[in-house]
Amino acid sequence: MTIPQLLAFLIIAGMMVAFIMSRWRYDLVAVCALLVGLLFGVVPFERAFVGFSNDIVIIVGSALVVSAAVARSGIMEILIRRYLPRMSSPRVQLIVLVTIVTVLSAFVKNIGALAIMMPIAFQMARRSRVSPSMFLMPMAFGSLLGGLMTQIGTSPNIIVSGVRQELTGTAFTMFDFTPVGAILAAVGVVFLALFYWLLPERRREDSGMDKAIEIKNYTTEAHVLPESSAIGKTVGDLQSAADGAAMVTGIVSGSGRRRTPLPDATLKAGDILLIEGDPEALDKMVSQTGLSFAERRGGAKRDSGNIGVIEAIIGESSGLIGASAQELTLFDRTGLNLIAISRRDQRFTKRLGEIRFQNGDVILIQGHLKRIPELLREWDILPLIERGLKLGSVRNGLLPLSILLIAMALTAFGIVPVAPAFFAAAALMILSGALPLRDVYNQIDGPILVMLACLIPVSESLQLTGGTDLVAHWLTATAVTLPGWGALALIMVAAMAVTPFLNNAATVLVMAPIAAVFATGLGYSPEAFLMAVAIGAGCDFLTPIGHQCNTLVMAPGGYRFGDYWRLGLPLSILVVLVAVPALMIVWPF
Repeated sequence: MTIPQLLAFLIIAGMMVAFIMSRWRYDLVAVCALLVGLLFGVVPFERAFVGFSNDIVIIVGSALVVSAAVARSGIMEILIRRYLPRMSSPRVQLIVLVTIVTVLSAFVKNIGALAIMMPIAFQMARRSRVSPSMFLMPMAFGSLLGGLMTQIGTSPNIIVSGVRQELTGTAFTMFDFTPVGAILAAVGVVFLALFYWLLPERRREDSGMDKAIEIKNYTTEAHVLPESSAIGKTVGDLQSAADGAAMVTGIVSGSGRRRTPLPDATLKAGDILLIEGDPEALDKMVSQTGLSFAERRGGAKRDSGNIGVIEAIIGESSGLIGASAQELTLFDRTGLNLIAISRRDQRFTKRLGEIRFQNGDVILIQGHLKRIPELLREWDILPLIERGLKLGSVRNGLLPLSILLIAMALTAFGIVPVAPAFFAAAALMILSGALPLRDVYNQIDGPILVMLACLIPVSESLQLTGGTDLVAHWLTATAVTLPGWGALALIMVAAMAVTPFLNNAATVLVMAPIAAVFATGLGYSPEAFLMAVAIGAGCDFLTPIGHQCNTLVMAPGGYRFGDYWRLGLPLSILVVLVAVPALMIVWPF
């Protein structure tokens, strides 16, 4: 072993120890590892920042934006309520989510399947009052297992097919991977459903001043439009859309007559509803039933990118005190819409525009973001810290989901590579207004992207110093002494171990020729060994850095680096125990 090889191994080993200790944040650890590599010459200066232009960084950053836009659209909430209305058990929800992601990943890129299901996971977690961490890592692992089932499911399968064609003249076909892949996927889903509790419960580490603000009794006003799906439904039906966290406190008919909001009261076109609840519940009720905020005007839709919602508290010297929005002709004078109002320990029965403002009232106003600060100063109103509320925001329904599905289709048919497809999808989400420009950089998780960008050149140091060739030599020397099943298991385990540092495609390029030469040298057929390499490279369950699906869920799930092996190690052992005999039966050698 040369000194550069030894240094490369030591740097990576030290980095892994620091990750597992979790004493320092993961992006800082990755930055230090890169700097140490540069200091000792293991990472060439000209390769130091190649990670920032790597496809993996682009894919993860773009997928975060795309997933946020789909979640913001509210379409996933509607789909859950329509097709999974009574699913309340977290375990059943977990099984459904993991199964869907696993099956989808067999036919489309697993990063796309995961991105489309993450917003649903967040909604289910919210409904069941559990942490999203219960769902997200099992879903990521399910997406990796699903990719094993077909040739197009994951990059290792495609590369292994090419290696077989070079060796035998015949490539693996689309469904040659299915017998073993389907067995592993089924066993994996069952394992994840039974042993998800191995994961510690995590919460996203984004606690800030916004978490100190908790206002649960906002009152808003909404119209029942002629095209609203709420027509003919009862007040009880409407309140169930908000999971009981919002209630209708008054109904004013189109003629101005007030009606008692009994649970069985039927809604009619033209009705105006007074609704009370927390902002998230109010948003669900309004967006999912086709209601419209009574004061919204067309300007909000024409310039949706600059239209925002601000929470503010009325100060004791405010000029609004004693007046109502109707008396002030709020929209006509200022262009602002009063979306909701909250007053401590008081329930409103008056219409929103008739309520007279008092000192200490918290109001939710919608308008042009460049105009709002000036008006707040003029009225002596203090803005609260931004909480990213959806209530009153402008959204585009099916458009975000359509953009994501088109991107997934383009990648599934090989028309456009994954990175450009998802990058274009993220750009379209912003250009179409599905995700406001001001929210984009809140969704792109900087620490995750920095970690990835720094780890890529550090991992490359194994190849540049010849460390991977050394590992290959050790494997070959060891495998010669083992029986056929032992050599098969060794090849698979080695691929699993190397994948976090080379990425799965590079692992196959390094390991597949070794496996083929080794099998041929011992008189075995190479197919089972090539399959073992593809399975090992496609099953990185031990770290968040070997596959972009694992990385994608790290920040949203609040996971730590060391959390992955808790669930991933037993799953990896199970995959080896099941895959080796399955390969020997399906691909006898």
